[in-house]
Amino acid sequence: MENENIAVGLDIGTTKIVAMIGRKNEYGKMEILGVGRSKSLGVHRGVVNNITQTIQSIQQAVQDAETSSGMKIDNVMVGIAGQHIRSLQHSDYITRSDSDEVIDEADIERLCNQVHKLVMLPGEEIIHVLPQDFKVDGQAEIKEPIGMYGGRLEANFHVVVGQVSSIRNVGRCIKSAGLNLSAITLEPLASANAVLSREEKEAGVALIDIGGGTTDLAIFKDGIIRHTAVIPFGGGVITEDIKEGCSIIEKQAELLKIKFGSAWPGENKENEIVSIPGLRGREPKEITLKNLSKIIHARVVEIIEQVYLEIKNYGHEEQKKKLIAGIVLTGGGAQLQHLKQLVEYITGMDTRIGYPNEHLAGGSDDETTSPTYATAVGLVLSSINDQEKKQQKQQEKQVEASETVETDDVDPSTTKEEKEQPKERKRFLDKWAEKFKEFLDNAE
Repeated sequence: MENENIAVGLDIGTTKIVAMIGRKNEYGKMEILGVGRSKSLGVHRGVVNNITQTIQSIQQAVQDAETSSGMKIDNVMVGIAGQHIRSLQHSDYITRSDSDEVIDEADIERLCNQVHKLVMLPGEEIIHVLPQDFKVDGQAEIKEPIGMYGGRLEANFHVVVGQVSSIRNVGRCIKSAGLNLSAITLEPLASANAVLSREEKEAGVALIDIGGGTTDLAIFKDGIIRHTAVIPFGGGVITEDIKEGCSIIEKQAELLKIKFGSAWPGENKENEIVSIPGLRGREPKEITLKNLSKIIHARVVEIIEQVYLEIKNYGHEEQKKKLIAGIVLTGGGAQLQHLKQLVEYITGMDTRIGYPNEHLAGGSDDETTSPTYATAVGLVLSSINDQEKKQQKQQEKQVEASETVETDDVDPSTTKEEKEQPKERKRFLDKWAEKFKEFLDNAE
């Protein structure tokens, strides 16, 4: 790609595969340069179960995105979900060799790498290690330890784990489609980046992303990710129920759900009827909207109750863990009529529909600001942030390298003085400690 600041997100879902190209504009907002979408044929409940079909679907989506943007796609950031994903809490610490040196990025990296070496169950792999809060020499509730002094650095981590085989299958599909995998991220984290505001994450919020095959949950409090879960049901099981309950084909069931579906049965009157063409000259079928919404309602209640159980397990009832910002619904399933009202009724929590326009530039296409594209937008944002971090690190390394060259050029006496500076500081700290000791002795 000509412009290295361009990022690509690839959302491999159960019903659709989306390739999205974007970049940051001069105002720090994201511009979408191209979108490609294809029907997902080889994925079941977020897990690849047919490699060949998935490769074809990826190639189709990528080709469409390349055509609409006029750019060539090489590297992609991929979202991962599926029923094999689980999360756990873990605490770990490192002992620093020199407590007179301030804690820096390298120390946190060392601590995170240590967690990455945790022994998992056979066939499992760590996807994310997310620090929640830190302790420095026993001092708790530190959000940002960089710049502090201390010998022992501890942290509580949220660790996301997935099945090795499922992750490898995704990697293989991408490689076979002629692309490079730049990174893998958990889909609910990507969606959260796209639809949640900083204030919501601070206040406490539960993001529910209802996809075709899975429903993903991410809970934030005090600006930190606290809990993630993947529930192996989504919009697909609702369509399946309509198909069985009304004895119609899947395509018709999906259309019925989108056009006339409602999560609240009381909204439809008994005499509202939809006529569906019969197959191959057969008589058309008449379906009452009341009956349709009863079928949808039963399944949606089941999904929401499972999600609410996860929220309660996090401890939402406790005052300390209260989610003030309530629930944000996103994903294709969030567009179901009266879903917001039903979720509020079941959970008693404030609810809104999350559109991925939080970080998008003005004038973005209506289609791309739909909840259906929340994960894809979030993946592009994550990819842009990763690129910026890498560029920042490279710049820091260059600055350090140039400073080293400069100190080599300076005359020896100055260098010696500079070397003496830490000792001076140490002597000052020792003197200060002695004075403080004297003060305590006198007070006694």
